[in-house]
Amino acid sequence: QVQLVESGGGLVQAGGSLRLSCASSGRTFSSYGMGWFRQAPGKEREFVTAINWSGGNTYYADSVKGRFTISRDNPKNTVYLQMNSLTPEDTAVYYCARGSGGGYGYLRSEYDYWGRGTQVIVSS
Repeated sequence: QVQLVESGGGLVQAGGSLRLSCASSGRTFSSYGMGWFRQAPGKEREFVTAINWSGGNTYYADSVKGRFTISRDNPKNTVYLQMNSLTPEDTAVYYCARGSGGGYGYLRSEYDYWGRGTQVIVSS
């Protein structure tokens, strides 16, 4: 069983930055793509960004492109989300997830394990 634990959320003013972390249990972290999703109150969970197993390929939702950066440290079994120039529209619970079968797409169905999420609140 794989466990994913997010951390680093909190309250930040608009224009500020936060760095989220997602620590994974298990020995095969480096074999899987990883993704970040978010869910704002009353909205569907949406794709934010994803990274392949090596960190060599990443892609982003248009809404965060140029502001957010995903990265990973395979020896530490951890994936990161650096979030800059935050706006109130970024307020959400942020979830990390493990891609199934090597995938790392934008669909929730492409991920098999999920963390419980970390809350990010951006004040105006």
